[in-house]
Amino acid sequence: MQDMISVTALWWAVIVSGLYHGLNPGMGWPLAVSAALMERRIGALPKALAALAFGHFLAMTAILLPFSLMTVLVAWEREIRLGAGLLVIALGVYLLINRRHPRFLARVKPSRLALWSFLAAMAHGAGLMLVPIYLGICKLEELDAGHQAAGALMAGNLVTAFVVATAHTLAMTIAGGVIAAVIYFWLGLKFLSSTWFNLDIVWALSLILVGVFGVYSAL
Repeated sequence: MQDMISVTALWWAVIVSGLYHGLNPGMGWPLAVSAALMERRIGALPKALAALAFGHFLAMTAILLPFSLMTVLVAWEREIRLGAGLLVIALGVYLLINRRHPRFLARVKPSRLALWSFLAAMAHGAGLMLVPIYLGICKLEELDAGHQAAGALMAGNLVTAFVVATAHTLAMTIAGGVIAAVIYFWLGLKFLSSTWFNLDIVWALSLILVGVFGVYSAL
């Protein structure tokens, strides 16, 4: 019963983190609004959101898949979860100290939204935020698997990585899409150009919080 509650809580963490990424303008929904307004076509909005979602999904899988393919995950699962949690905490502290946004993102052409989304997610540690949650899910699934071979566990972890990345990206796209649609259809360009959302501190603190959760769950 307790394992079931833990699994549910971790999957909710995957979804909530996706919603949080979607609400964060740093993940790209203002670019989707701008693209639709510049092209003056309603169809440009979902197209831009799809490109952002694709790039974000690639970033999530690029971070999670190496962990799913590690044979040592079975034997050194606790140590890996602990290290991943400390890494996420370190990144959060770094972002608290260094508030400057990566300059290379400004060099990406506005038409390459998928590439921009991929690089933004990697640069801001969006994928790393999922690692402690993902490893926690794998640990609980390993407990349920009992005496299965390491190869079978790896296959299960690989599928879990794709499912986590998909669920997270879907939640992000829904949250960002709702905001983008509200601004595009009702609030307009004036609101977008005159309003600035600064969630840098919140983002850094959320990384530290997830890292602490990862360390705590590993211990």
